[in-house]
Amino acid sequence: MSSKQGKMPTSDPSGLYVGVELGGTKMVIASGTGGRSIAAREEVRTTDPDRTLHDVRAAIGTVANGRSIRAIGLASFGPIDLRTRSGRYGEILNTPKPGWSGVNILDTISLGRDVPVVIDTDVNAAVIAEKTWGAGREYDDVAYLTVGTGVGGGIWANGRLVHGANHPEIGHIRVPRQSEDNHVSSCPFHEDCLEGMASGTAVRERWGSGAETLGHLTVEATRLEAWYLARGIAGMCSVVPIDIVIIGGGLSKLPGLHAEVAMALDDASGLYPPVPFAEGGPVITRPVLGDDAGVLGAIELARFATRGSAETPG
Repeated sequence: MSSKQGKMPTSDPSGLYVGVELGGTKMVIASGTGGRSIAAREEVRTTDPDRTLHDVRAAIGTVANGRSIRAIGLASFGPIDLRTRSGRYGEILNTPKPGWSGVNILDTISLGRDVPVVIDTDVNAAVIAEKTWGAGREYDDVAYLTVGTGVGGGIWANGRLVHGANHPEIGHIRVPRQSEDNHVSSCPFHEDCLEGMASGTAVRERWGSGAETLGHLTVEATRLEAWYLARGIAGMCSVVPIDIVIIGGGLSKLPGLHAEVAMALDDASGLYPPVPFAEGGPVITRPVLGDDAGVLGAIELARFATRGSAETPG
């Protein structure tokens, strides 16, 4: 998590936190006082950057409803520059989303505001929410994967979000190609990454239909999807052993997907390394918070800003 402003809020301590989940299809803007409940919520359709971010700024005022804002948390699609000393800090990097490369989301939302504005990825916000209130609350090390138009992931381990020089790009873990799969990767950057082979875009291009209308192909598509996801998860867990992997996003609604992924993990990992695959782990499950995980995590990012920490959710 990174903050545009180092100052602590000077507004009414009973004021609201605002979270913004910035997605490729829509932006969700919500307010709350902390915790799982949402006080007010607005949605803005994602179009060109100027119009969309103008509408987001207006929606922030709407969800505040005249009350003071203590801090704002931004949970953005990536890739985004989260290096605080970078001259591009808060900027969307090279993305296939038309018009968004080079847009500095943090600067645009922060402009004219005298409260902390913090930023991280949408999947990191989702893993915070699921760790705090959802499927990961009983576990120490938690990963969240969203499988929709693209594939993204966030990891909570050792009491904090996992970052390196920048945020992880779990959707671009390279995976082996299933021997009978002739699909041309949907990723413009890689021939065989998780996003290119297992995203909603890949499903539509491979089968000629979205997940919701696969019909008699649903079982076959689910098994192939699980085959790729299991190999991506095995690669991820070889670097950061995880107790539980929460799979959300549109494709997570494929019937039986989570069970299929769990069954495919042994073969995908080769049962090595033995941790976390010993004793039947990691747990593979769906999110408890559903489509609210990202925006709830964004609100929690805002609350972190007032504490100056991104450790120990809850």
